[in-house]
Amino acid sequence: MVNTRSFAIAQAFFVTILWSSSWPIIKFGLEDEGLPPLTFAGLRYVAASIILIAVVLSSQKHRTTVRKMSIRWWLKLVIYGLIFYTITQGAQYFGLLRLDAITVSLLLSFTPMLVLILAIFLLNEIPNIVQAILVILAIGGAIMYFYPIVNLSLSTYIIIGLIIVGVGVLANAFSSIIGRAINKSKELNPLVITATSMFVGSVILLIIGLSTEDFPTMSGRAIFYILWLSLVNTAFAFTLWNHAMQRLRAVEISMINNTMTFQITILAVIFLSERPSAIQWVGLMITAIAAILLPLFKTKKGQKLVLASTDSELTNEKKEE
Repeated sequence: MVNTRSFAIAQAFFVTILWSSSWPIIKFGLEDEGLPPLTFAGLRYVAASIILIAVVLSSQKHRTTVRKMSIRWWLKLVIYGLIFYTITQGAQYFGLLRLDAITVSLLLSFTPMLVLILAIFLLNEIPNIVQAILVILAIGGAIMYFYPIVNLSLSTYIIIGLIIVGVGVLANAFSSIIGRAINKSKELNPLVITATSMFVGSVILLIIGLSTEDFPTMSGRAIFYILWLSLVNTAFAFTLWNHAMQRLRAVEISMINNTMTFQITILAVIFLSERPSAIQWVGLMITAIAAILLPLFKTKKGQKLVLASTDSELTNEKKEE
């Protein structure tokens, strides 16, 4: 049963539920326990990466792969880890300290659209008309969501939060391009890529956090949050995700991953008492649906619109990630 496609789909959805549940937990850690954002994120991913590295080293095949990795590959993974974990995750935690979880999630849902734009210049891939329409719809949905907020007087605190998350979205998009190139070569196992890049990026993130933030008094609840996020929502979840990626098409993985916007919104309403207005709900729905549909359509260089094929490149871990 575990090798069936339907089981892999269920497995991937379960992982997105775990990742989505991280957002309320992060908010609790930041607001209720007073955990500093960079240190919080660094501790979580360092602990998780150590577990994943232990899994990698327990396999003779993975140990051989790591030993044979060239300097060029190490450099790629260091850059990937720096962008995806140090910058993207650091910005996400900082953003969650200043903004609602729904707002941060909505902004991060623009990653596929930004990747589409960056691919024009970096990969010479021209979006088709359907993709362009979906991007326009997503932008329109975001305008509907933010319109009631913009009408209010925004504090400097909120504006800085929006800027920080914006930097995170840009970094997330760049990491998508890099992760896509790394995974497309299929020279390294996804678990090796995840463990190595996560360790490098999270160590740098933790060093920055410890250097710039006061280390908090760790309550039992704060320790529980860090351990749960590390063991379950990161190490365990990424292991399941890699298993699912081996059995599903990239387009399926992307679409399942993009359902997190809906999941995070529901969890934020239930656990964080966030209450979007009616027009904001409509905007959220439009943007989230556009993000889910976008991976269905793919253009190759010099070719017409086609549905994303089974040999599409592996998608890297998005949001929670």
